[in-house]
Amino acid sequence: MVLAAGRGERMRPLTDTTPKPLLAVQGKSLLQWHVDALAHAGFDSIVINTAWLGEQIAAHFGSQPLSSDGRPLAIAYSWEGLDFGGALETAGGIVRALPLLGDIFWVLAGDVYAPGFPFSMQAVQRFARSDKLAHLWLVPNPLHNPNGDFGLAPDPQAPGRQLALNQAAVRYTYSTIGLFRREFFTRPWCDIPAGNPQGVKTPLAPMLRKAMDNQRISAELYTGPWTDVGTPERLAQLNASPTGP
Repeated sequence: MVLAAGRGERMRPLTDTTPKPLLAVQGKSLLQWHVDALAHAGFDSIVINTAWLGEQIAAHFGSQPLSSDGRPLAIAYSWEGLDFGGALETAGGIVRALPLLGDIFWVLAGDVYAPGFPFSMQAVQRFARSDKLAHLWLVPNPLHNPNGDFGLAPDPQAPGRQLALNQAAVRYTYSTIGLFRREFFTRPWCDIPAGNPQGVKTPLAPMLRKAMDNQRISAELYTGPWTDVGTPERLAQLNASPTGP
């Protein structure tokens, strides 16, 4: 699932007429970078949630969506804007889209640039064998988030793997890329009914912290190129360099 429903207030005026995930980096939209990477790794069934200017996202891919190298895609949309008048926040949006998702699925934000991220079937298989509800990829803290989000500590049940601990002294930034189980979006972790029929707006972070306290979240550090394209200045920086920062 690619999260693409946000308004992108900090990116205005660019997002006044273009949804943030369709802003271009190196000649290709942020959303297209993600879709191409997923398709290249064999994940060609994709759910995109929309709200602000969501019709532009659907028009971008058209009725017969393809990756940039011509791979056929199956794209389904969760129309939060049309159904509820606006975005449902991260967890609310995922629960809304649950009927379109499998038991295990990727979740990634449509407004980050991570051109070399290793989406892989091996990561999914490893996660499926674990007892975790989610596996997160963390990144070194960027300048705009110097204190980070979550820490990493050894996982005694899986030597060599890592466990995300909110209370750890050294923290890293959540890349907004992770693997999740459908189970995580049900009770006792989430109180919203499947499909979120009332359009409840709910953030993801409190759910993650609750599951971390119960040792149900794993994580690892990703050190490849990654940018949260949260301001026009960061977008301009990415486009000023042939390979990005």
